[in-house]
Parts: sequence; structure tokens; C-alpha cells
Amino acid sequence: MTDSPAPAPAEARECPSPAPEAVLGRVPTGTSLRRELAAAARSRGRESSVRDDIGRLRDEIAAIGVESVDLAEARRRVAEASGEEERLKERVAALRGDVRARRAVEAETDGALGDLESAAAELSNAQTERIAAEQALERARERADRARDERERRLELEDRLRNRRREARRELAIDVYPAFRGALNAVPGVDPLPAGAGPSEYEGPRLAASFAAIRIADLNASVALDVEAARWLAERGDRSPEAVLDAAVVRPEAAPDP
Repeated sequence: MTDSPAPAPAEARECPSPAPEAVLGRVPTGTSLRRELAAAARSRGRESSVRDDIGRLRDEIAAIGVESVDLAEARRRVAEASGEEERLKERVAALRGDVRARRAVEAETDGALGDLESAAAELSNAQTERIAAEQALERARERADRARDERERRLELEDRLRNRRREARRELAIDVYPAFRGALNAVPGVDPLPAGAGPSEYEGPRLAASFAAIRIADLNASVALDVEAARWLAERGDRSPEAVLDAAVVRPEAAPDP
């Protein structure tokens, strides 16, 4: 029976929001515009109204330790103890029959009585072991019930945390969207007018959105462009990637010159 807390599955663990550089440090970013804008907002020191809720939920989740309970082992002990008890009951019954048969013919019974006494003592020990095993199984079941309740509570908190993080990203993305629309003016070959009033209304090129999000961010590291991103910029004007992104840029070896 294992008493150590079971770690949460990797896919269920809730980690802090990634650093802005982790989201915006490479183009294509491989993520959504809302996540890009939220990262840009965080890089500029913006905080959402649900930040405290997110921290509290993370602390509550981290404080939950779900015990791993091996019910199969506890059941195996009960089955083995019960089996041994039944075997000894049969042996005691057989020895008692032997003693009665010897007495009926006035035969010597000392040896048979000794065997009966020994078997009876073993049976008493087996009954004690079976009772202990059953009690241990009951305790294990109670711990398993508590562990199930804790898992359900953790899943509920993780779901609430995901919802709060979505709220935070939505709020931060909307907060910096006007700056994002302005930054689109610096991206070659892009008309910022169809960008709409919020992230859900943006219908322009995906790479252009990433470039504009990076442009409004305050990053502490260079931005790595892959061949596709470098070519996209080179084909749409003669401005350098550094000028477009307003950031230090690492170009791919195969990237064309602007």
C-alpha cells in the first residue's frame, strides 16, 4: 500500500504564465493572437484584474496532495488471510475428528491433542491476521475516497484557473489592441483598417499580427525569425526586420536579404 502523494498528471499541472520572450521570441510564434497580445501586455508591466484570483487558485492547487492508495494490495492481503483461516479451520476440524475417533476406541490421544492445540493456535493467529487485513482494507478504502474527493477538487480548481487565465488574456489583449493596430502601420504590405476593434475581429495576415505584437512588446531578448518569416518581410519592402519589429533580430542562415 503506497502512502506517498501522487503527482498530478503532466497535462493537468497548472504552470505560471510563460515569459513574454517565450511567447514572442520566435516567429512564427505557433500560438494565437490573443496570447501574443497578452504576452506583449505583460512585457509592458500590464496586469489583469484577475491576477490575484489566478495566484490564489495556483496556491490552492499546489497545496493539494493526492494520496496514492493501493487497494489491490489491501484486497490481496484479505484474500490470503481469509484463505489461510479457512485452511486452518479445516485442519482443526480434521484433528478434532481424529481425537474423537481415538477416544472411541480408547487409543492414545496425546499426539493428536498436541497437533490440535498447535493447529488451534495457528487458527487464532490467522483469524487475527484476517481481521487486521480487513481493517486495513477499510482504512485504505476511506483514504481512497478522500483521495478521489481531492482529485475532483483539484480538477475543479484547475478548470477555474484555466477560465481565469482566459479572462486575463482576453483583458490584456483588448488593453493593448489600440497599440497593436497602430503597430500594424509599421508592417510592410499590411492595411491596418480591417483589423477591427478587438483581437477576435482581426482578419489580416497571421505573420503580420505577430510582427505587430512584437513591435509593441518590451522584450529582453532577440527575436528569431525562421525562413518563412524572413522571406515574408523581404518580399514586402526594403525595411530591415529590426526596423519593423523594433527589436534585435536573429536571422536564419537561409533568409534572403531585404
